[in-house]
Amino acid sequence: MAAQAEYFIETQLPNHQKHYGSFTFPSILSPNPKSSPSSLSVFTEAIKSHKPFLDSLLLKSGALLFRGFPVKTAKDFNDVVEAFGFEELPYVGGAAPRTNVVGRVFTANESPPDQKIPFHHEMAQVPEFPSKLFFFCEVEPGRGGETPIVLSHIVYEKMKEKYPEFVDRLEAHGLLYTRVLGEDDDPSSPIGRGWKSTFLTSNKAVAEERAAKLGMKLEWLSNGVKTVMGPIPAIKYDKSRQRKIWFNSMVAAYTGWEDSRNDPVKAVTFGDGQPLPADIIYDCLKILEDECVPIPWKKGDVMLIDNLATLHSRRSFDPPRRVLASLCK
Repeated sequence: MAAQAEYFIETQLPNHQKHYGSFTFPSILSPNPKSSPSSLSVFTEAIKSHKPFLDSLLLKSGALLFRGFPVKTAKDFNDVVEAFGFEELPYVGGAAPRTNVVGRVFTANESPPDQKIPFHHEMAQVPEFPSKLFFFCEVEPGRGGETPIVLSHIVYEKMKEKYPEFVDRLEAHGLLYTRVLGEDDDPSSPIGRGWKSTFLTSNKAVAEERAAKLGMKLEWLSNGVKTVMGPIPAIKYDKSRQRKIWFNSMVAAYTGWEDSRNDPVKAVTFGDGQPLPADIIYDCLKILEDECVPIPWKKGDVMLIDNLATLHSRRSFDPPRRVLASLCK
């Protein structure tokens, strides 16, 4: 582990980290002042040469925040993502409206700034989800706009302790997700991705084929399409860390999948179609809020999240704010 001291140092961010015995969440890395980076290329080469250290730190902590490195543009961010060597995951089946910026880089969810985005594992409502995701702050928020993160196994443990019968039922039946998509993207909605960009086609037959590969059923409507996904597991087992995780979009769908086409209460049910208990959903939301760590963005920040370990959300903000994302298999 001594090699990382040549370039990376672990730093503290008071009030924006939690300490769990042997590790801190998230781990925050800054350049070693004794080997301060003079260029982006020095940073990307350091990522490659310190990859085993960075991988082990991510496995331990669940999220890494890189602060103080010379990452200024979307192209710089793309170079950083490429340096890690993770395979890209195409954004097929996700709900958020996004725009490709450069290379593997997309905008993060483009929903309006006054809206919160609820806690979720990225694309937990589809079978093929990213194992890792990157965020990059190109323009820091005027006010607010933090990205709260929370460890999934902690949420599972708290819910299992408080609501064992509910969790047992989730494990037995999974969840069913229902969402109505318009034809085109609706940027006024946090789930406003239209079916054409969701399935990367304007051909209904191709959309049906791609939906079927995701295990999704489509029902065409006069003004769009109703999608039904599942039942799919709500609790997963993280083999790399040997623990159960709260891997679902239950709270996000029930409290946030709302727009002119969608009623959030109908957006998610038990896998057998039975409704979810509202009081437990909202208590789960409270647990998420109580256990989370809000990350305040600074220009140039890069955050790497292990999507199996960590849920994330977004707080409302005053513009400007521009956070970019990249998804990895």
